[in-house]
Amino acid sequence: MGIPFVPTLGYANSDVISERDDFTIAPNPFNPSEPMVMAKAITPDVALFHGTKADRRGNVLVKKGGEALMLAQASNRVIVTVEEVVDQVSPNDTSGQFIPAIHVKAVAHAPFGAFPSACPGFYTMDVDEMKKYLDASSSDEAFQDYLADEVFAFHDHDSYCRARGLGVEIPAAVG
Repeated sequence: MGIPFVPTLGYANSDVISERDDFTIAPNPFNPSEPMVMAKAITPDVALFHGTKADRRGNVLVKKGGEALMLAQASNRVIVTVEEVVDQVSPNDTSGQFIPAIHVKAVAHAPFGAFPSACPGFYTMDVDEMKKYLDASSSDEAFQDYLADEVFAFHDHDSYCRARGLGVEIPAAVG
């Protein structure tokens, strides 16, 4: 996006500000009595996120209400996994937020790519799997065990999906 900071209403009345050197509070220029948090802008080298669908030109649709578009605009490169590849994704599609191909470097077809979290319109969150993940996050050792059993034990996404009973066959290549 090329801007030095992003204003946000979040964190203004929290202790997060005291712990961060990349946030500051300044008055809203349009309403000086309202404090705004100014967060230093970042430029990620690579952004990776999951969307609902994409076309072969690289236009992507993601869930509404997220920050994927802003992340895509700020990043040097964007890689998106999607539930399905379709002939055309339109900016007029009301089922999600449109991200134009100009911001996207690569798209990969990965059904259940957001699992065990949800992908609206495709599947809901697997609460048991998320609990397993959260429990594993309690220590470095527990998390390493979780990664060994739940991530690195599978040689590809298709074998992971089959082990979870998700029943998808992923094409060898798209496009």
